[in-house]
Amino acid sequence: MYTINDLYDLDHTLAKDYLSKFTYPWEALKGIKDMIVEIGSQLPKDEYDEVKEHVWVHKTAHVFASAYLGAPCIIGANTEVRHCAFIRGSALVGEDCVVGNSCELKNVILFDHVQTPHYNYVGDSILGYYAHTGAGAITSNVKSDKNLVVVHDRIHHEEMETGLKKFGAMLGDHVEVGCNSVLNPGTVIGRNSRVYPTSCVRGVVPENSIWKNDGTIKMQENA
Repeated sequence: MYTINDLYDLDHTLAKDYLSKFTYPWEALKGIKDMIVEIGSQLPKDEYDEVKEHVWVHKTAHVFASAYLGAPCIIGANTEVRHCAFIRGSALVGEDCVVGNSCELKNVILFDHVQTPHYNYVGDSILGYYAHTGAGAITSNVKSDKNLVVVHDRIHHEEMETGLKKFGAMLGDHVEVGCNSVLNPGTVIGRNSRVYPTSCVRGVVPENSIWKNDGTIKMQENA
């Protein structure tokens, strides 16, 4: 329940062909930088402006003057990058997205219609179609002991070694993360699931479920 096909509809990202090469989404993290450069070089010039080397912005996107766009990155059609947003680089931001005030992105893929609208940090992560993070929600991408990240699936009593020191969160399509939540390294949240505000999330959250503040998981009744 945490493969790329389980989590994402690949028709909603320019990274479709790239992601199709992998089984698990975290396997794609190491190559995001090179992937963006390759895709960017092939973007139609009548639709995208290369505003500086390896930074491509769609002509319909709105990037505020105070925002920083680090290379390489792609900003999709009708996307809004708001005041003081800090895109450090290696960020593929899809169509109709919002990167909000004082948000920071680094080594990420944001599918179409993703919103990180207020004071969010998203690093070494992939956010699926229509995923949304509430104000102050962050992806923690490095363990405090600096050991390699392991994906913990407590429901099936499985652990998957990733071989990665930096791995934030994988959010499936239509995931909602509540305000001021922390997604610990190696978090994987299935499609259509919700995280309560101020939660501390770790491991795998199944699709169509709710993560509550005390760490319990409940299936959504109308899923």
